[in-house]
This record gives sequence, C-alpha cells and structure tokens, in this order.
Amino acid sequence: MDHPYMQSTLREMHAILQSRRLWLTFLAVLAIFIVTGPFGTSETMSFADRLLYWTIIQAGAWTFAISFSIIANRIFADSIRNMLARMMLGSLTAALPIGLLLTITNRVFSGTEMGFGPFLQSSLSSLPLCAIFCLLSYLTASQPLETTAVAVTDTGEDGKCEVKGTAPLLERLPPQKRGELLRLSVQDHYTEIVTTRGRQLVLLRFSDALKEIGQTEGWQVHRSHWVADADIVSLRRQAGRLHIVTKDGTEIPVSRSYSTAVQARFAARAPAG
Repeated sequence: MDHPYMQSTLREMHAILQSRRLWLTFLAVLAIFIVTGPFGTSETMSFADRLLYWTIIQAGAWTFAISFSIIANRIFADSIRNMLARMMLGSLTAALPIGLLLTITNRVFSGTEMGFGPFLQSSLSSLPLCAIFCLLSYLTASQPLETTAVAVTDTGEDGKCEVKGTAPLLERLPPQKRGELLRLSVQDHYTEIVTTRGRQLVLLRFSDALKEIGQTEGWQVHRSHWVADADIVSLRRQAGRLHIVTKDGTEIPVSRSYSTAVQARFAARAPAG
C-alpha cells in the first residue's frame, strides 16, 4: 500500500489536473506560442515544427512546475506556513529540469550548442514562466477555500479552544476535501481530519492539528478527539460513559476530565439522568 503522504500528493495532483481553467489556460498559451513563434521560432521553424516544438516545451514545463509546486507544498507544510510560498519555492526549483529540457530540445530542433552556459541561460529564462505556472496551480489548489492565515490556538483545562485566524489545517487536505471542519481524531501516528467534504488521514500530531483549527468553534472532548460545535447533535450516555453524537451519527467518547464542561456547555442536549 502506498504511503498516505504519497497518496495525498497524487490526489492533489489529480484534482489540479481536473481543473478546466488550468487546461484552458494551457491550451491558450500553447496556441499563442505556436501561432506567433516567439524567440525566433517563427523565422527558423515551419508551422509543423513549431507545433511539435512548443507542445514538447509547454507540456514539459507545465508538468515540471506543477509537480514540483505540489511536492514542495507537502514537504514544507510543517516549516513554511504560507501555502503560496511553499508552492512557489517548488515551482522555481523546477526551472532546473525545465532548463535541461529546453537545452536538449533546442539541440534537437535547431542544432544549438549543449553545455552548462546554455543550460544556465535556459533555466534563468524559465523562472518567470515557473512563477506563472505556480500562481495558476495555487489558484486551483486553494479553491474552494482559502486558508493561508496563521492560527493561534489555546486549549484550556475545560477543553474549550480559543482561536484566532482562519484554518491552515485545511491546506493539508486535497482541494476536493476542503470543506467546513467537523472533527479531529487520533489514528496511530496520524490525525484524521473530517470535513463536510470527506475525511483524510494526515501525518500530523494531534496537538499540532489543534493549533491549526483557526476560527472553528469546538471542543476537545478526549485526548484523542476534538469536535466542532456545529457537528454536535446531542449527548448520549452508554454504559456509564458520555458520548457526543455528531450529524452523521458517529459517537465520540467524552473522557471524564471533560465530561462536566461538555455537559454544562450543551445542557440542552444532555441525556436525562
């Protein structure tokens, strides 16, 4: 079975590649380059050669830039807070393989010299395009929810979370699963994040996940569980233990240390007796 980190990266790549806006932009840029023939290609190449040349260059450059930006977004998720900064770092790094691609392709089509000088020049000239590719990827990946602000969270003794900012935790999810945050649970060394758009295992300590819930009002009801206020339907007592019942029918255990505070907060939903 693939590692969840790799699965998450592949899912985000798949989601971005499903973006209609991204493909339309790619086709528009490709058409402009083929028709206009920039960088002297209109004088040195036939239309058929330009079609093949720019398709190879554009497809390779977009693939490298988008792939590197997504991988960097995952690798630096714990060390760099800003999603755009993470993706930009990866995309600009992609200038190196793009430069190599340009050098080899120019050699094949135009017979130009290969060496470190042409490679360096090609890499530097590709930096602006890498930045543009990154912005397009970022705009696609950040939908439908923008979550780049930093959150400061403090969990008090009663389990109530005081929060500021938005929810950077959602940046760790594939774009299609970024909905309203409902609950967090510990699963071995992972934290399971449940939203209105699905659930995802993330390699992240539970205590660190709590620091990224942003403005979502909720309660830590157990050392392994946090539940958003909006997801709590009722309280239920079973075999002497208190449980929270969520909107989808899931029962979350409430530990004894949080029981009094939870019942006081949700007195109207508390079980009889």
